[in-house]
Amino acid sequence: MTRPALTDVRPEILTRSPRGGRPPVTPSARGRRARGLVTVTLFLLPALVLFGLLVLAPIAVAMYTSVFKWNGLGGLPSDFIGLDNFTRAFGDEVFVGDLRRGLVLIVLSILIQLPLSLAIAMLLNQKMRGRAFYRLLFFAPYVLSEVITGVLFTMILSPDTGLANQILGAVGLDSLRSSWLAEPSTVMMSLFLVMTWKYFGFHMILYLAGRQGIPRELGEAAAIDGAGSWDQFRYVTLPLLGPTIRISVFLSVIGAIQLFDLVWVLTSGGPIHSSETMAVTMFQFGFKRTQIGYASAISVVMFGISLVFALAYQRFVLRRDTEGAITSMRGKR
Repeated sequence: MTRPALTDVRPEILTRSPRGGRPPVTPSARGRRARGLVTVTLFLLPALVLFGLLVLAPIAVAMYTSVFKWNGLGGLPSDFIGLDNFTRAFGDEVFVGDLRRGLVLIVLSILIQLPLSLAIAMLLNQKMRGRAFYRLLFFAPYVLSEVITGVLFTMILSPDTGLANQILGAVGLDSLRSSWLAEPSTVMMSLFLVMTWKYFGFHMILYLAGRQGIPRELGEAAAIDGAGSWDQFRYVTLPLLGPTIRISVFLSVIGAIQLFDLVWVLTSGGPIHSSETMAVTMFQFGFKRTQIGYASAISVVMFGISLVFALAYQRFVLRRDTEGAITSMRGKR
């Protein structure tokens, strides 16, 4: 029997490892991997440096100063008090009220603001005259800064010359006239009204983009099967909008937890703390009363609440969406 020539052997047999695993890594392959790692590191380094300086470093400083009694002056903090700032925060009626008011804003946003945005998005997805103009009109409030929005509604809700009270008086509803931002009974609903006007356009655009990503053929197939408009929305559109709705809820909750600028311009947390949020309380103690240690403790609590919510939401709500995205990315490699 003649011995087969080396050229008759398939290349993959020559490169196969003795144990049937992956082919051995050659020195040239190791060099390419090393160069690729260096290239990736160099491209990521500026972003990592900025992230460390602007995100990680402030978090670390806030955690450090939160265990001291410190006014921000006279060098580094030295009066260590442990967890007393956190105990003080959760024993303070104002801060506990901040948590309660934040929860109220979250619930109202999920139950009123987001469904309103979804309804308007579905309406503006239909063919109608001036559709582009209406989309621009509804999205325009989100483009305005929070300061401009706050000043605008401060004038609209003014008790004496405000447009809201003038309209109520013109239509014969003088009994409903109120000092909207100056009464504890109406200030939170007034604040939520301004929030809705400011942010519903952003969520509307999210829903509109998600709706346009749904193939039209699915609705047509459902219509052929006898589904009406409501059934098409309930059984076709709404389930396919699930990922967009979940992202919208996440952004709405995080925004409500960190709400500051609108409240500060409109009411500064008043009257008698009835519209105050955690961020406003933190600002009051940190920059008005120079109690940096206590303000840092409040900021750590805000960060902890946001972090726990984000991790839990991603784990239990966004898990299916993120797994689908990762699977799709792996399939394209």
